[in-house]
Amino acid sequence: MNGYRHKSGGISRWLTVLAIVFFTLFVLTGAIIGSNYQNVGNLIKVISLVRTQYIEPVQTTSLVDGAMRGIVESLQDPYSVYLDADTFKRLQEQISGTFGGLGILVGVNKEEFLTVVRVYEDTPAAGEGVQAGDIIVGIDGRDVQGLDLDTAINLMRGPVDSKIKLSIMREGRPEPIEFNITRQEISVPSVEGRMLPNSRIGYITISQFTEKTPDEMLQVLAKLRDQNMKGIILDLRDNPGGELTSATRVADNFIPEGPIVYIDYRTGAEDVKRADDNYLHLPMAVLVNEGSASAAEILAGAVKDTKAGVLVGTRTFGKGIVQTVFTLNKGAGLKLTTARYLTPKKKDIHKKGIMPDVLVENLPDKAGDEQLDKAISLVEQEL
Repeated sequence: MNGYRHKSGGISRWLTVLAIVFFTLFVLTGAIIGSNYQNVGNLIKVISLVRTQYIEPVQTTSLVDGAMRGIVESLQDPYSVYLDADTFKRLQEQISGTFGGLGILVGVNKEEFLTVVRVYEDTPAAGEGVQAGDIIVGIDGRDVQGLDLDTAINLMRGPVDSKIKLSIMREGRPEPIEFNITRQEISVPSVEGRMLPNSRIGYITISQFTEKTPDEMLQVLAKLRDQNMKGIILDLRDNPGGELTSATRVADNFIPEGPIVYIDYRTGAEDVKRADDNYLHLPMAVLVNEGSASAAEILAGAVKDTKAGVLVGTRTFGKGIVQTVFTLNKGAGLKLTTARYLTPKKKDIHKKGIMPDVLVENLPDKAGDEQLDKAISLVEQEL
């Protein structure tokens, strides 16, 4: 009994501190102290009752983790997430600077499901039969609906030769398919380019924005300029985004001197990423769709607002917010939305997306690529 009381006293002390913190916050913000303090009292009482009366013993750490997770979930922001110590450790895990991966590109659809956008050849995922269009519903037994994209991607990374279990829903299959995949070192370029047949137009796809993307872009541009490229088509379709700095460095190649993106904080502080005056003066079209998100929208928005090119396709996804990762005690972490992206004309695209200059739907029952064909036509008119 003495040990039990000691644990109970420990959580009581923690909850007392929590109550004081809440009380102080409410005072500072001018909230109604009485009712909010009573809510904090209810929180203390609920945890105490669960701790002492629930039919099964409950670890104090589980209750505290649950309370913190609930606070973050109450924000109803799918991009803000409390990370317990195990999950946070996995997100930070690095093996000699190298991650093991699966060889898939994933995005998030409007229902907040992780969706496989592309499976790269000769990778572990391809070997096990994962297909584009598959919906990932579980990672190592964890339900991942509503999980933000960055966290999901990092959960799928891990040491080379380690195993991961994916639960996947596939059209036409009523039950999830289980895949046990061994991670391998994946080296897939995020930028690929080629000259279109019988034309002077370079076609460049950016699958995502990683640390390597800006250098890969410079290499592709140099190769295409050596082939007498006179116009450009940038394909950002189904690009789920990635690193902010990567996107701004890539944008610097294509837009004139001035702002690329504004980052607007709650405090009123503002950061701006700018392009210099050294950029390609070539006719350009940028392909976008509902799978173009986050960092891809930074590039697309900069191109549209500066009129450096024409956007072709369908409305983009609409993720215009920034997350910051904070380290907590006991190895836990918190990913919290802390700022908004604004386009060079200071347009807020969050939950709105970017409307292309030329709206073109790709019809699934029609052969070919109507969006690419339209982009080629528009660039050729400028040559």
